[in-house]
Amino acid sequence: MPAVPTIRTERLRLRPFQTADAEAVHHLAGAKEVAAGTFLPHPLDQQAAHDWIAERQKDAAAGTSVTFAVTLAESGDVIGSIGLEILAEHEQGRLSYWLGQAYWNRGFGTEVVTALLEYGFNSLTLHRLYAPHFHTNPASGRVLQKVGMTHEGRLREHYLRFGQRIDVELYGMLRQEFIARRSATVGATTPPAP
Repeated sequence: MPAVPTIRTERLRLRPFQTADAEAVHHLAGAKEVAAGTFLPHPLDQQAAHDWIAERQKDAAAGTSVTFAVTLAESGDVIGSIGLEILAEHEQGRLSYWLGQAYWNRGFGTEVVTALLEYGFNSLTLHRLYAPHFHTNPASGRVLQKVGMTHEGRLREHYLRFGQRIDVELYGMLRQEFIARRSATVGATTPPAP
Protein backbone atom coordinates (compact mmCIF):
# COMPACT_ATOMS: atom_id res chain seq x y z
CA MET A 1 0.00 0.00 0.00
CA PRO A 2 1.31 3.49 -0.80
CA ALA A 3 2.16 5.99 1.92
CA VAL A 4 -0.78 7.60 3.70
CA PRO A 5 -1.67 10.64 1.59
CA THR A 6 -3.26 13.92 2.56
CA ILE A 7 -6.85 14.24 1.31
CA ARG A 8 -8.66 17.57 1.07
CA THR A 9 -12.40 18.17 1.09
CA GLU A 10 -14.34 21.42 1.14
CA ARG A 11 -13.94 21.93 4.91
CA LEU A 12 -11.59 19.19 6.04
CA ARG A 13 -8.11 17.82 5.57
CA LEU A 14 -7.33 14.16 6.22
CA ARG A 15 -3.69 13.51 7.00
CA PRO A 16 -1.57 10.87 8.72
CA PHE A 17 -1.62 11.02 12.52
CA GLN A 18 1.44 12.52 14.20
CA THR A 19 2.68 11.90 17.72
CA ALA A 20 1.82 15.51 18.55
CA ASP A 21 -1.87 14.68 17.96
CA ALA A 22 -2.03 12.59 21.16
CA GLU A 23 -3.36 15.50 23.23
CA ALA A 24 -6.22 16.11 20.78
CA VAL A 25 -7.05 12.38 20.64
CA HIS A 26 -6.99 12.26 24.45
CA HIS A 27 -9.32 15.26 24.71
CA LEU A 28 -11.77 14.29 21.93
CA ALA A 29 -11.93 10.50 22.18
CA GLY A 30 -11.66 10.59 25.96
CA ALA A 31 -15.26 11.82 26.20
CA LYS A 32 -17.56 9.00 27.30
CA GLU A 33 -20.08 9.97 24.59
CA VAL A 34 -17.43 9.42 21.89
CA ALA A 35 -15.94 6.32 23.52
CA ALA A 36 -19.39 4.72 23.71
CA GLY A 37 -19.40 4.38 19.91
CA THR A 38 -15.82 3.10 19.57
CA PHE A 39 -13.45 0.49 20.95
CA LEU A 40 -11.12 3.10 22.38
CA PRO A 41 -10.50 2.52 26.08
CA HIS A 42 -12.38 4.68 28.53
CA PRO A 43 -11.15 6.56 30.34
CA LEU A 44 -8.53 7.32 27.71
CA ASP A 45 -5.40 8.74 29.30
CA GLN A 46 -2.59 10.59 27.52
CA GLN A 47 -0.40 7.47 27.26
CA ALA A 48 -3.24 5.41 25.79
CA ALA A 49 -3.83 8.12 23.17
CA HIS A 50 -0.13 8.11 22.32
CA ASP A 51 -0.13 4.30 22.09
CA TRP A 52 -3.24 4.36 19.87
CA ILE A 53 -1.50 6.70 17.40
CA ALA A 54 1.66 4.55 17.43
CA GLU A 55 -0.42 1.46 16.67
CA ARG A 56 -2.13 3.20 13.73
CA GLN A 57 1.28 4.23 12.36
CA LYS A 58 2.57 0.66 12.73
CA ASP A 59 -0.47 -0.77 10.91
CA ALA A 60 -0.03 1.75 8.07
CA ALA A 61 3.64 0.78 7.69
CA ALA A 62 2.61 -2.90 7.54
CA GLY A 63 -0.02 -2.13 4.90
CA THR A 64 -2.88 -3.57 6.96
CA SER A 65 -4.73 -0.31 7.54
CA VAL A 66 -4.69 3.39 6.89
CA THR A 67 -5.93 5.88 9.48
CA PHE A 68 -6.27 9.61 9.00
CA ALA A 69 -6.46 12.46 11.46
CA VAL A 70 -9.53 14.46 10.45
CA THR A 71 -8.63 18.14 10.71
CA LEU A 72 -10.37 21.41 9.96
CA ALA A 73 -8.94 22.78 6.70
CA GLU A 74 -8.73 26.37 7.97
CA SER A 75 -7.23 25.87 11.43
CA GLY A 76 -5.62 22.43 11.21
CA ASP A 77 -7.32 21.42 14.48
CA VAL A 78 -7.86 17.66 14.86
CA ILE A 79 -11.58 16.87 15.17
CA GLY A 80 -11.58 13.08 14.78
CA SER A 81 -10.30 10.01 12.99
CA ILE A 82 -11.27 7.87 10.02
CA GLY A 83 -9.64 4.73 8.74
CA LEU A 84 -9.77 1.60 6.65
CA GLU A 85 -8.66 -1.82 7.82
CA ILE A 86 -7.51 -3.45 4.57
CA LEU A 87 -8.39 -7.08 3.83
CA ALA A 88 -6.16 -7.30 0.74
CA GLU A 89 -6.87 -10.90 -0.21
CA HIS A 90 -10.59 -10.06 -0.47
CA GLU A 91 -10.08 -6.53 -1.89
CA GLN A 92 -12.17 -5.12 0.96
CA GLY A 93 -11.85 -2.40 3.53
CA ARG A 94 -13.55 -2.00 6.91
CA LEU A 95 -14.33 1.66 7.47
CA SER A 96 -14.40 3.15 10.97
CA TYR A 97 -14.51 6.71 12.19
CA TRP A 98 -15.18 8.94 15.17
CA LEU A 99 -15.57 12.67 15.63
CA GLY A 100 -15.28 14.78 18.76
CA GLN A 101 -18.69 15.58 20.22
CA ALA A 102 -18.41 19.31 19.44
CA TYR A 103 -18.29 18.37 15.74
CA TRP A 104 -21.41 16.20 15.62
CA ASN A 105 -24.47 17.23 13.57
CA ARG A 106 -22.51 19.58 11.31
CA GLY A 107 -22.15 17.40 8.21
CA PHE A 108 -18.52 16.51 8.92
CA GLY A 109 -19.30 12.78 9.17
CA THR A 110 -20.87 12.69 5.72
CA GLU A 111 -18.02 14.76 4.26
CA VAL A 112 -15.25 12.60 5.70
CA VAL A 113 -16.90 9.24 4.91
CA THR A 114 -17.48 10.39 1.31
CA ALA A 115 -13.77 11.27 1.04
CA LEU A 116 -12.73 7.87 2.38
CA LEU A 117 -15.05 6.02 -0.01
CA GLU A 118 -13.38 7.87 -2.88
CA TYR A 119 -9.94 7.00 -1.53
CA GLY A 120 -10.81 3.33 -0.99
CA PHE A 121 -12.41 2.80 -4.37
CA ASN A 122 -10.30 5.13 -6.54
CA SER A 123 -6.82 5.07 -4.99
CA LEU A 124 -6.79 1.62 -3.37
CA THR A 125 -9.08 0.09 -6.05
CA LEU A 126 -10.92 -1.98 -3.46
CA HIS A 127 -13.95 -4.02 -4.52
CA ARG A 128 -16.03 -3.53 -1.36
CA LEU A 129 -16.08 -1.22 1.63
CA TYR A 130 -18.14 -1.96 4.70
CA ALA A 131 -18.82 -0.15 7.95
CA PRO A 132 -20.23 -1.59 11.16
CA HIS A 133 -21.70 0.68 13.80
CA PHE A 134 -23.21 0.10 17.20
CA HIS A 135 -27.02 -0.08 17.12
CA THR A 136 -26.95 2.44 19.97
CA ASN A 137 -25.43 5.02 17.58
CA PRO A 138 -28.14 5.62 14.94
CA ALA A 139 -26.51 8.90 13.84
CA SER A 140 -23.65 6.87 12.36
CA GLY A 141 -26.16 4.80 10.42
CA ARG A 142 -27.70 7.97 8.99
CA VAL A 143 -24.25 9.09 7.77
CA LEU A 144 -23.69 5.74 6.06
CA GLN A 145 -27.13 5.92 4.43
CA LYS A 146 -26.49 9.49 3.20
CA VAL A 147 -23.31 8.43 1.39
CA GLY A 148 -25.20 5.61 -0.36
CA MET A 149 -24.10 2.57 1.60
CA THR A 150 -26.58 -0.31 1.82
CA HIS A 151 -27.81 -1.68 5.15
CA GLU A 152 -26.74 -5.33 4.99
CA GLY A 153 -28.05 -6.51 8.33
CA ARG A 154 -27.76 -6.60 12.08
CA LEU A 155 -25.32 -8.72 14.07
CA ARG A 156 -27.17 -9.41 17.30
CA GLU A 157 -25.32 -8.98 20.60
CA HIS A 158 -22.12 -8.92 18.57
CA TYR A 159 -19.92 -6.87 20.90
CA LEU A 160 -19.53 -6.45 24.63
CA ARG A 161 -18.99 -2.78 25.54
CA PHE A 162 -19.12 -1.26 29.01
CA GLY A 163 -20.61 -4.50 30.31
CA GLN A 164 -23.49 -4.56 27.81
CA ARG A 165 -24.02 -6.73 24.76
CA ILE A 166 -24.56 -4.49 21.76
CA ASP A 167 -26.10 -5.20 18.38
CA VAL A 168 -24.09 -4.02 15.39
CA GLU A 169 -25.59 -2.64 12.18
CA LEU A 170 -23.61 -3.42 9.03
CA TYR A 171 -23.49 -1.23 5.92
CA GLY A 172 -21.62 -1.92 2.70
CA MET A 173 -20.92 -0.58 -0.76
CA LEU A 174 -19.51 -2.27 -3.84
CA ARG A 175 -17.19 -0.53 -6.28
CA GLN A 176 -19.78 -0.63 -9.08
CA GLU A 177 -22.37 0.97 -6.76
CA PHE A 178 -19.92 3.75 -5.93
CA ILE A 179 -19.23 4.37 -9.64
CA ALA A 180 -22.95 4.36 -10.50
CA ARG A 181 -23.77 6.74 -7.65
CA ARG A 182 -20.98 9.09 -8.63
CA SER A 183 -22.06 9.04 -12.28
CA ALA A 184 -25.67 9.78 -11.28
CA THR A 185 -24.55 12.65 -9.04
CA VAL A 186 -22.34 14.15 -11.75
CA GLY A 187 -25.16 13.82 -14.29
CA ALA A 188 -27.62 15.49 -11.93
CA THR A 189 -25.35 18.48 -11.30
CA THR A 190 -23.89 18.93 -14.78
CA PRO A 191 -25.97 21.15 -17.06
CA PRO A 192 -26.79 19.69 -20.47
CA ALA A 193 -24.46 20.61 -23.32
CA PRO A 194 -25.75 23.37 -25.64
